[in-house]
Amino acid sequence: MGCAPSIHVSQSGVIYCRDSDESNSPHQTTTISQGTAATLHGLFIKTDAADNIPSVLAYQSRHTRTNSRRDRRDNSGGQCCIEAETQTSHTSVKVSATEVHFGPMKLTQEPVQVLLIFAKEDSQSDGFWWACERAGYRCSVARTPESALECFLDKQHEIIVIDARHARYFDAEAVCRSIRATKPSEHTVILAVVPQIQPGQEESSVLPLLNAGFNRRFFENSSTTACYNELIQLEHGEVRSLFKLRACNSVFIALEHCQEAVEITSEDHIIQYVNPAFERMMGYCKGELIGKELTVLPKSDKNRADLLDTINMCIKKGKEWQGMYYARRKSGDSIQQHVKITPVMGQGGKIRHFVSIKRLCSDNNKQVYKIHRDEKYCGENSQTESLSSRHKDRRKESIDVKSITSRGSDAPSLQNRRYSSMAKIHSMTIEAPITKVINIINAAQENSPVTVAEALDRVLEILRTTELYSPQLGSKDDDPHTSDLVGGLMTDGLRKPSGNDIFSKNVTQIQSHLVMPTTPNDIPPRIAQLLNNEEMWDFNILDLEAATNKRPLTYLGLKIFARFGVCEFLNCTEATLKSWLQVIEANYHASNSYHNSTHAADVLHATAYFLQKERVKGSLEQLDEVAALIAATVHDVDHPGRTNSFLCNAGSELAVLYNDMAVLESHHAALAFQLTTRDRQCNVFINMERTQYRTLRQAIIDMVLATEMTKHFEHVNKFVNSINKPMAAIEETSSNSEGCDCECPASIKNSPENRLLIKRMLIKCADVANPCRPLELCIEWAGRISEEYFAQTDEEKRQGLPVVMPVFDRNTCSIPKSQISFIDYFITDMFDAWDAFANLPGLMQHLAENHKYWKALDEMKCKSLRPPPDL
Repeated sequence: MGCAPSIHVSQSGVIYCRDSDESNSPHQTTTISQGTAATLHGLFIKTDAADNIPSVLAYQSRHTRTNSRRDRRDNSGGQCCIEAETQTSHTSVKVSATEVHFGPMKLTQEPVQVLLIFAKEDSQSDGFWWACERAGYRCSVARTPESALECFLDKQHEIIVIDARHARYFDAEAVCRSIRATKPSEHTVILAVVPQIQPGQEESSVLPLLNAGFNRRFFENSSTTACYNELIQLEHGEVRSLFKLRACNSVFIALEHCQEAVEITSEDHIIQYVNPAFERMMGYCKGELIGKELTVLPKSDKNRADLLDTINMCIKKGKEWQGMYYARRKSGDSIQQHVKITPVMGQGGKIRHFVSIKRLCSDNNKQVYKIHRDEKYCGENSQTESLSSRHKDRRKESIDVKSITSRGSDAPSLQNRRYSSMAKIHSMTIEAPITKVINIINAAQENSPVTVAEALDRVLEILRTTELYSPQLGSKDDDPHTSDLVGGLMTDGLRKPSGNDIFSKNVTQIQSHLVMPTTPNDIPPRIAQLLNNEEMWDFNILDLEAATNKRPLTYLGLKIFARFGVCEFLNCTEATLKSWLQVIEANYHASNSYHNSTHAADVLHATAYFLQKERVKGSLEQLDEVAALIAATVHDVDHPGRTNSFLCNAGSELAVLYNDMAVLESHHAALAFQLTTRDRQCNVFINMERTQYRTLRQAIIDMVLATEMTKHFEHVNKFVNSINKPMAAIEETSSNSEGCDCECPASIKNSPENRLLIKRMLIKCADVANPCRPLELCIEWAGRISEEYFAQTDEEKRQGLPVVMPVFDRNTCSIPKSQISFIDYFITDMFDAWDAFANLPGLMQHLAENHKYWKALDEMKCKSLRPPPDL
């Protein structure tokens, strides 16, 4: 087959690839550009021209017998690689897809992909490579554990061969475990190459390899034929079995969506599987049935006495039985079914399973679905909890408004007036959830007393407004502090100007400058000592601010990101992370009294603290955690120290750019990605797979936008209604119901929609957690935010702009009153909801103590941060 190609680097940096046995033939030499050559770094050459190159080399092999190669550049998937393709001048044998029969299924298996993980090229790795070429497999070679995992996640190889002979290069078992930790590895065979047993040496146990995740071991043998035989056996054995097993997923999906009830039992009539249609029909949870014998379930007394014996006699002989059968639902009602029971033969011609397919007789359909609407899935009878436990198939269970509104003619005239309009609403092709709610309320009005119908009319009026989550305040005279605070934070500043108001277009523009990062010195002992307590809630971020000369974000970020394994997840170096943190911190304004990098570090610390709480940790994936940490770091980058309302009233360029909507939050998110991707030295995302990067980017943006206060009550109420209340109801039900095998709490927390709500709530609480900090920190942060608002009011008066928060006049403002209003209106309810989910007793105690402190100052008529010395 010839030797492996040799790589030559000219003084100009141009790299040549030629066959060693044909080095004298000019036409066999291929010139490779520097960009392409960079990919070879870490494989066969060492050159100063390539420093950040993935150590992966992919070969597209053909099953031929020739030494002729041609190299080509492959840019598919956005990654450079060298692909060597072997051809012959006479014929070119290509390995086509293989047809595999799995029961009645006809499957197509693509050519096998093999990943070789060898730290160095040697005769053993060459043996497997040539064996792959001989078998027609596509082969990739990785030199490092990191590049191996990246390559596997990209291509999802069927066979992986790991060099377990030399522990000094990498830990083969650790590499195997890291691959097994990924979802795609379920259908991958991993082979360990181990040293040959020396004469007189006892053969070692294979258990450590099996425990690490290996499927087989291969004693070192560089013979191409030996490697070929091993790979071929794997393909026709484990690989093909796993391929068939993977095809079973489609069968289970079909069963899950099948309209007929399906039940699978063992030869001993122990229930092994039921589909959702069976659960709907019989009223049981899957968890109440799996593993139980059919004989223990209640039977209907409507069947003939000898029917069960007749059925068993038939199916025990391996024959199919079908006929009418009465079954008893969990509620005790008997329903008539058309049943077909088919025995499934296994090895040795023995019956291994019975598959039962059941259909309701037409007379029972209405009865079953009516009962299904009125009872809980796990058998609870509470009306409120039945509403939260309806089956997923809500289209079948929703109230048919047209059928209800057409019943009888004796309904009150109030309801009759709605018939024509309701028919139009109900006939909409695509209904929004609010439309369905309005339909249900309209239907409920028809048979309600006049007083109830009138009350529901009022409900409908409220539901048809656009500001469902925005509370309505009383007059300004009731509480000017609360009114001004809420008005300033929850509007975009679009207040009608008075006769003297003007909209200035000449305000100073908020600009961002990319500051090139410098490598920080080793962390000084004092800073390191402070960071030892960063996992505690009472960590003093102001001490870190002083010790780092107002650069706490970089130091704290390095510590927290290392604790959460962010570099490993992003596949970036610690140097890149340092540069990124320095660039982000440099774009916070140190001149701001509140919105500076210390605030960002404080929010990052709170985010990390929340992520360590058990319920939060159990609800989020690692991508969510990384997104939360990055979002906390960048959530206020380049903040000008002014509110959205100020920017909108001033007509700033940012307000114009973002159409007066979420101006600052949109700017923070956009600038964060601009700064990150502008320079490779600080681009922490550069090595991420495209799809994963898009998912992470979307999560970061969503969390940064969630810090905008105009949607504060919407986020909090959605969290309470979607997570707090359902979890509380289910936990109460579980405590009252013994033996209910229901995993609803996990499903509530882990659904994509609810994970989104959890992440939004997390960063919102982290962003305004100052009132929940120890008293001294709470007082300091209150002074800083007040000073920033004072400065804004001063500037609004100078420029003749509308004063967004008149109460924040430095000459008249009562800081205790403003803090009380902020805590009462924004903080208490939100942290009560977050505490109910994350369990934060220490924070809630601080909140109560701090609120008491501000109340005491207010009662003393004190307007400052601290009581006068004489008091």
